[in-house]
Amino acid sequence: MLGVGGATALAGCSGSGDGGDGSDGNETDGSDGSDGGTDRSTYSTAAAASFTTLNPIYNDENGAGNAIARALDQGYTFNADNEYVPLLYDMSTEDGEVWTFEVREGLEFSDPYGEVTASDFVYLIQEIHQGGWASSVSATYWTGVEVEQTGEYEFQAALGSPSLLWPESYEPLLYPIPEDLLQPYVEEEDAEGLRQDEELLELQFSGNLGPYVLDEWQRDGGTQYSRNDDYYLQDADDLPDVFNEAPYFEEAEIQVLGEQASRLGALETGAVDSAAIPPERVQEYREKDGIYVNRVPQPYNEKLSVNMRDNGWTTGPGNMFRHIPFRQAMAAAIDKQSLIQGVFRDFAETHFTWQPRFSNFYPPEEDIPRFGVGENYGSEYARGLAEEAFEQSEYDYGFDGETMVDPDGNQVQLSLYHSAGQETEQLMGEFIAQELGSNLGIDVSLEAIDGTRFDTEYYTTTDFPTPERNEEGEVTNVPDELVDTVNGEEVEWTSPTATNPGPRNVTGNEDWDMEIVYGLNTFPRNPLTNSVFFDGPTGSYNPVGYYPEFDARELFDTAEQATSEEELADALVDIFVNLAEEQPYIMLAFPDSTVGYREGLEGPVEDFSNGWNLPAWRYEQ
Repeated sequence: MLGVGGATALAGCSGSGDGGDGSDGNETDGSDGSDGGTDRSTYSTAAAASFTTLNPIYNDENGAGNAIARALDQGYTFNADNEYVPLLYDMSTEDGEVWTFEVREGLEFSDPYGEVTASDFVYLIQEIHQGGWASSVSATYWTGVEVEQTGEYEFQAALGSPSLLWPESYEPLLYPIPEDLLQPYVEEEDAEGLRQDEELLELQFSGNLGPYVLDEWQRDGGTQYSRNDDYYLQDADDLPDVFNEAPYFEEAEIQVLGEQASRLGALETGAVDSAAIPPERVQEYREKDGIYVNRVPQPYNEKLSVNMRDNGWTTGPGNMFRHIPFRQAMAAAIDKQSLIQGVFRDFAETHFTWQPRFSNFYPPEEDIPRFGVGENYGSEYARGLAEEAFEQSEYDYGFDGETMVDPDGNQVQLSLYHSAGQETEQLMGEFIAQELGSNLGIDVSLEAIDGTRFDTEYYTTTDFPTPERNEEGEVTNVPDELVDTVNGEEVEWTSPTATNPGPRNVTGNEDWDMEIVYGLNTFPRNPLTNSVFFDGPTGSYNPVGYYPEFDARELFDTAEQATSEEELADALVDIFVNLAEEQPYIMLAFPDSTVGYREGLEGPVEDFSNGWNLPAWRYEQ
């Protein structure tokens, strides 16, 4: 048996820091500190913005998720050894296709709802997530999954095909919601009433299911909590003993402190216990009394997106970004080590393929090209790759001395967009522009832009053609604009999206060449999720118009249908070797989160799973 029992936007703005509990970049951990010192009876965090909703069924924001988590656990987590840790329920499987959920006994809702049983989870899945009327944020995760209660504390989920990494996808991660609370809304199919229910918004049903009890949510401010003396994990015999007395604070709160300077100032004075530290100030804070700084690896990358669609490569005819050797040349022209040292102050790892090194599916180093370091970096090497790309192009690009020129003999000029107001991004953009100029003779203009504007006007579009469908939803006709020839085969875009609106001829409103506005998640716990980026030209997230030249779909199919961990690993490693070769995005670095904590706070770890044991964080006695 492949038991996992025992002791979570695709894209985000580049350059964001990690919060103090390892959960997101908008939160820091601390305490009231009104007397200028650390109040060790209150666990206080600072969020950059207030919350839209605390309804667990409808929340999709990290900050609000942290606020909910203070009072309500989800089904499971992963510890610092990347092991599945059952909280509300354990999960196990024989073949990856049928999963058994075993609900922990002793879980209680607040009055009048009583004990949590398998029935509550099954009802939530079948009537809310699969009901077709509620539009819950988890609805897509449960599509096609057959759920059946098999005991008072047990239920099973049958998937359409094996998924050995289903828990790692976080798709089966559920909140406990009382069946009796949901039933009136289910009977009336009242989605708006469900969304606005006060018991859900105020987490009034949470019973013993979280470390704290929510006392108040100020809609334009933060949240206040008190210790949950009946927290169920105090009685768990399958967790470390430190949970026996959790939580260790009498009160908790989340304040709204919008400015990073305010959060850093609060850390210095002891008003908060934790804050994300910009890399250029890590040494400064390591030298301050009463503060220690952790380096926490994370899965979000820094990469250079190159636009292979028709509104990219604005310098001349053709689009050199579409040629693999040209993308390799760009990767070889940018010195990764100097980028990491100069911009990230050494708090980052080199990025060669679509996984960080701590992933269990990272390929052997000897199997992947290491563009941008050692002998695979520099002008001569990069220009050689560019020459290979020029030979593949029908247009006469080349070099005039040190300068890359278009067919008319003019220097190649490209734009590079970064988020306005992001100093780290600006520094990275300046470095990239300098490297592409020095090593490839490209004139790069750096453009600052609001991230929302870039997304809606450049990167994505909602104005795209759609296929015709019959009453059953079956595609009956695909317009010519949604058909292209890829690797000698005709491909149809039958489900276009804003982030992949069709073939390369379907574009956003504005032209753009390159961007570093967004970093992307590489999903090291469940790399199968990367199929949304790379399983073929029609993948749901493909704003750059990348057409894989290896059989990505076949490899992802093999991985998705794997019935052994060895078979799964082999297929995933093959995928990441090919992605390292093709450079669909120019891969640069994996920045670490650098987080400052007040001296004496125990619990934080320098690991991807930082925060898994948050209820047990405490001060030394």
